[in-house]
Amino acid sequence: QVQLVESGGGLVQAGGSLRLSCVASGRTFGTYAMRWFRQAPGEERVLVAGINWSGDSTYYADSVKGRFAISRDGVKNNVYLQMNSLKPEDTAVYYCATVYTGEVKNWGQGTQVTVSS
Repeated sequence: QVQLVESGGGLVQAGGSLRLSCVASGRTFGTYAMRWFRQAPGEERVLVAGINWSGDSTYYADSVKGRFAISRDGVKNNVYLQMNSLKPEDTAVYYCATVYTGEVKNWGQGTQVTVSS
């Protein structure tokens, strides 16, 4: 099995920045596509960013385009989410996930991001 552990969340003022990390370990068979999701209290979990196996193709939800950047470390199979110009509506628990053939296979435990005005 693959284990994913997120870190880097915290409390930040509006307009500030955070960098989330997701460390992958355990049984692997090469590299995977990766995604970042977020879930606010009382809301559905939604996709915010994705990156392919080689790191040369990315996807962003409209709500974060131009502010967030996803990247990966191919050697360590880690994935990152740089979050700039944060807004209170970005407040949520952020999760990373591995993807095979377009389907989520493994979830991390999540890291809390809170943005104050």
